[in-house]
Amino acid sequence: MGKITGFKEYTRELPDRRPIGQRVNDWFEIYLPFPEEKIRTQGARCMDCGVPFCHTGCPVNNIIPDWNDLVYRGRWKEAVRILHSTNNFPEFTGRICPAPCEASCVLGINEPPVTIKNIERTIVERAFEEGYILPEPPPFKTGKRAAVVGSGPAGMAASQQLARAGHDVTLFEKSDRIGGLLRYGIPNFKMEKHLIDRRMEQMAAEGVRFATNAHVGHNVPVEDLRREYDAILLSGGAEWGRDLKVPGRELKGIHFAMEFLPQSNRACLGEMVENQILATGKRVVIIGGGDTGADCLGTSHRQKPLSVHQFELLPKPPDNRASSTPWPLWPMQLRVESSHEEGGIREWSVATTRFTGDGNGHVQQLHAVRVGPPPKFEPVAGTEFTLDADLVLLAMGFLGPVRNGMIEQLGIELDARGNVKTGDDYQSSVPGVFAAGDMRRGQSLVVWAISEGRKAARAVDTYLMGASTLP
Repeated sequence: MGKITGFKEYTRELPDRRPIGQRVNDWFEIYLPFPEEKIRTQGARCMDCGVPFCHTGCPVNNIIPDWNDLVYRGRWKEAVRILHSTNNFPEFTGRICPAPCEASCVLGINEPPVTIKNIERTIVERAFEEGYILPEPPPFKTGKRAAVVGSGPAGMAASQQLARAGHDVTLFEKSDRIGGLLRYGIPNFKMEKHLIDRRMEQMAAEGVRFATNAHVGHNVPVEDLRREYDAILLSGGAEWGRDLKVPGRELKGIHFAMEFLPQSNRACLGEMVENQILATGKRVVIIGGGDTGADCLGTSHRQKPLSVHQFELLPKPPDNRASSTPWPLWPMQLRVESSHEEGGIREWSVATTRFTGDGNGHVQQLHAVRVGPPPKFEPVAGTEFTLDADLVLLAMGFLGPVRNGMIEQLGIELDARGNVKTGDDYQSSVPGVFAAGDMRRGQSLVVWAISEGRKAARAVDTYLMGASTLP
């Protein structure tokens, strides 16, 4: 513990966000630099509490008090070593994780919690600047071959771990670039993509091979992987989007969020996107109030819409932690993301009942009604309303992995929720085929994906070698 009374003396402080009028005119990350002196002060707020609940609040079980203390003392090289002992990609989680660790911080019982997420991001960026992060190739090769299918955070983490264990690893990605939803789902203003490229360089030096435009179950036969590799790990996403089955859904101008967001990211990469879905000059409605909806909101702002409305079926959460989710649980409370600060009208307890269009088959109006609380969401009489809309984005979550193709061809058993069913060893119903990440547990957080990838890699290593030294 760096400073015994630090949590009494210092208040929580975070880096400022760039002015709204500036940041909505570009796609760069939104936070301003934070001085080293201030980040060390924030590290001093860590209490060295008897039972650090942040460990278990964090899905990768980060050893948070240790690196908080090291940051306070300015021992950056040791801090990044401890940080990397549990998390392959803290530069990802330090930007886009909602920080369940902070929600379970003991100081947070009666004070603002430690700024764990910002400290994490600062450690890893300082380590890259100082040259502390280098490739870690294995001391020997096992001669075993592993195929990892899906290059999001679960697949990247698993590939890196398996390569470090000495296996020959190929990471397959159906798209043209590695990264999965990190690359094509998360907007640049939340995480710039050079961060992925930087890690890919390290992984390639450690022996990971990247196969892009390789859609397993389509242009890459499943039989080839079964024949050529000793183990297969499925780490694709939960890409089957929840649809809104109401009259008029077939009208033009109504799109899934994951049609809209990847196109924007491709344009940011300098690609020419034919017939790109754009919010420019349009009356936009986003249906869904979660993270994906917020990403659509921020992206829409940068494309200069005429107006934006965001509707959520659930009631508005309380401003502070709800009594139903006491510490150290993840709190049910209102969250205002950077995208919400930038504009738009946000409403709760709204159910869309139908869409109507113009003579050309394009959506023109959304029809909705106010509803009561869950689980029934009963319509409130007399609250029906109509809203003009040129672009409707469906951001209502995901139902699991896409079934056709690889999953059907492998004949893998699914669980009751439609995800790949595995045992505690992450192995599916097909011997030698494993699963991790959203494909196994359903739509979740990047930090959960990294955790799943690491655990699945250990399971695959055990399967191949009879035992594993991977963490």
